[in-house]
Parts: sequence; structure tokens; C-alpha cells
Amino acid sequence: MKTFRILLLMCATSITTLAGTNLSPSLNGAWLTTYTNEDGKAITGEATFMEGYFSMAAYAVATKEFYYTKGGRYTVKENQLSLTWEFNTQDKSQVGKLVTETIQLKKDKLELGGHSWQRLDDGTPGVLAGAWLITGRKRNGELTRSTPGVRKTMKILSGTRFQWIAYNTETGEFFGTGGGTYTTKDGNYTENIEFFSRDASRVGVSLPFEYTLEDGEWHHSGLTSKGQPMYEIWTPRSRLE
Repeated sequence: MKTFRILLLMCATSITTLAGTNLSPSLNGAWLTTYTNEDGKAITGEATFMEGYFSMAAYAVATKEFYYTKGGRYTVKENQLSLTWEFNTQDKSQVGKLVTETIQLKKDKLELGGHSWQRLDDGTPGVLAGAWLITGRKRNGELTRSTPGVRKTMKILSGTRFQWIAYNTETGEFFGTGGGTYTTKDGNYTENIEFFSRDASRVGVSLPFEYTLEDGEWHHSGLTSKGQPMYEIWTPRSRLE
């Protein structure tokens, strides 16, 4: 499918000079493109890559439609990018498979297949930039901790953008995603939703939270998009894996 190829190449193009899972600061962060799909709709495509993990998403700003998301792990050797899918809403049979692409990069603009991609940020200024897995929740005042298995909820943040994804790496099941921009200031973390797979009516909503960093973990509290109280703990993937 054309859009699959476009977004795959976008992510591939953006990280030409990376070595292994270490990101060059000049390449770190989020990238965006716009294009017209086969139905004539204007689509926004974006990718975020951090610490050997990446996510891609496609959505229509005008209609608030979510199209798809995919992502997982990557490594780079010279000009070869290897992607291992952990989630893929277009084709869950691809989960667990490895794809290798030849990649190129021109400074802050990505050019490939007649499409131009623009860097949105370089991983700054976000103090929460990175790939995180949820490892704790508080319910009825009681905190429970867990170690992620095949069922994961990942949140990946660049310097200004975020995406969360819930999925199962064993079955290929996808449970939901959302993303957009975020800010952090004085212990306050705010998400501005630009796409949401479960409920398009949430697009455009800003959700304020409180956050702290304790022993390298992200403690996150406030109200969910449905107005329910929540308290979560997120741990860097690099610490767990």
C-alpha cells in the first residue's frame, strides 16, 4: 500500500547516520510530512524515534480521522536501517518481523520517493523525552507494580510531541493510541491531543497532569480523557530491557 511505503521510508530516511541504538542529537526527535491519499484526503504522517524505539502514525487533521500506527525497535548500520515491528495496525501479521531499508538524509529535511519531511524537533526541550513503559498504577489508594510482558503500553516522547500505544507483541493485537504535542512546566505536564484512535471527539482536547521524576521513573497523575482519576508510573524502556 502506498501510504505504508511512504511512512516506512520516512522513518528510514530520518536516521541515516545513527549507530546502533544511539541517536545523534541532530537527528533525535520527531518528523512530519503531509500528503494526499488515494481517496484525495490530506493526511499528516509523523514519526518519533528515541533510544532504539520508534513509532509512526497517520491521521487527517481536517476530519479528525485516525488512519494507522506502527512501530517497534530499530538498529542502524551504515546506511541500512533494520526495523522490527512490535505493533502494526495495517497488518498485524507483520508484528515480530524484520524489515531492512537503505536510508539517506539531508540535514533537517528528509527527501525520498518525491516526498519531503521536516524535522519538528531534535529531542529538546522535553525533560520527558524518551521511550517509556507503564509499570505501576494506583487504584483506591493502593499502588501496584508490574513488569511489562507481551502486553505493553508504551509512551514515546520527542522534545515536543508524544504518542502512547497499547499493544500485544505476541498476538499482534492493538488496543489503542493517541498523540499530539506536550509541554512540561513547574511540575505540570499537558497533552494536546491531535489524534486518538478510540474517540475522534477527544481530538483538540488539552489534558493537564502533574508529574515528578523519582529515581528515574515518571510519576504521572491527574484525570483521564474520560474524567477518571489516575496515577501511573512509567519506567524507561532502556532500564527494563
